[in-house]
Amino acid sequence: MAGFINGAVFPVHISRGSPGGPDWPAEIVELASGFEERNTPWASPLRRYDARFGVRTPAELYEVLSLYKVAFGRLRGFRFLDWTDYRSGAPHLTPTALDQGLGTGDGVTTQFQLSKRYAFAGESFDRRITRPFGTILIAVDGVPTASGWSLDATTGLVSFDVAPAVDAELSWGGQFHVPVRFDCKLDQIAMRTAAVGDIPSIFLKELRE
Repeated sequence: MAGFINGAVFPVHISRGSPGGPDWPAEIVELASGFEERNTPWASPLRRYDARFGVRTPAELYEVLSLYKVAFGRLRGFRFLDWTDYRSGAPHLTPTALDQGLGTGDGVTTQFQLSKRYAFAGESFDRRITRPFGTILIAVDGVPTASGWSLDATTGLVSFDVAPAVDAELSWGGQFHVPVRFDCKLDQIAMRTAAVGDIPSIFLKELRE
């Protein structure tokens, strides 16, 4: 049985109202002097969400329970649209082919991994993108190109038919999902005919890929 259902997307009208986001585990030791020593064992965060707050009707709850059964509970992963961060640029901006760097050509390499860079106050963090969707835009030296390359939507790997020339600047733009799985048991949730308001949390956890 596949461990990830690539064609399954958590209902987007429910994910729109589901809070959550990235977090790093932090090991914080307060010293006798009042100073702190802080460390994390992770180079990148994992994202967690609670879909409970996006469920507003019994019909929406049934959609979630249907996905839960198809996913065999916590066993299989699926796609999730994080409305706070799902585009190559800011979520309120239309993607362009120049949004994010994809790599620099060396005349030999033909495959490049999609990633997104976050920058603030001179610091930056690079996030690997593995579940792109919709129209993905690619540019070589600032010129958009619609052919000569292919995309694996299950890994975020871009493959060029011919290796980009030495020093060619590659860039991309588009949208992406977060790979997640259920991180809770939903076997005790009861369907109700009245408005949904007292169901327990429906936790989702990002998958490390």
